Amino acid sequence: MSGNADKAKPPGDQRITPKVDRRISRTRDTLGDALVELIHEKTFDEITVQDVLDRAGVGRSTFYAHYRDKQDLFLSDVEDFFELMSGLLTRHNASLRRVAPVAELFAHLSQARDFYSALVSSGKVNDVLELGRGYFARSIEDRLRMADVGIGDDDRKAVAFGLSGNLFALLEWWIDHGMTQSPGDMDALFHRMVWSGMEPDTDSKI
Repeated sequence: MSGNADKAKPPGDQRITPKVDRRISRTRDTLGDALVELIHEKTFDEITVQDVLDRAGVGRSTFYAHYRDKQDLFLSDVEDFFELMSGLLTRHNASLRRVAPVAELFAHLSQARDFYSALVSSGKVNDVLELGRGYFARSIEDRLRMADVGIGDDDRKAVAFGLSGNLFALLEWWIDHGMTQSPGDMDALFHRMVWSGMEPDTDSKI
């Protein structure tokens, strides 16, 4: 679940540091997975750091070497997910006609309905959605910049912020209505909304 980017390493460290990085990544993943499992079983307020340690099989000193508390662990895990998801299209060189990986995000969440329900029950869903809106606003802004849609920087930021809000409003509507439409259909709907009032420049690379 970790979304930590690889860091540049001095030549002398190449045989040692990668192993350390992998060990840190595994530890963080293990702790994050343990917390996710516990959220399925009880509310967030009921979960203690000791619960997470017992489930993960990780020592207390190791936990506090990475996180301040369970909230820090939770938000870090969510941020890792949204960082990876929001940058998916750019990493895969997708068409610039797509400004957000709606189909991929919705498909992932369709396989995690129980976890979403657990987040609602735990009162954490708003924290998750707020983080998601921020990450997607930044990635949509980058996609619009690359598409060269012919609007200024300030306007592009505002448009990206609005589109990200629309995406998550559409996501909540989709979940509340039983996820009956396919993720692909929702992706198409979202992007019709995106481009209905905003045509790219004739020199666009789309």
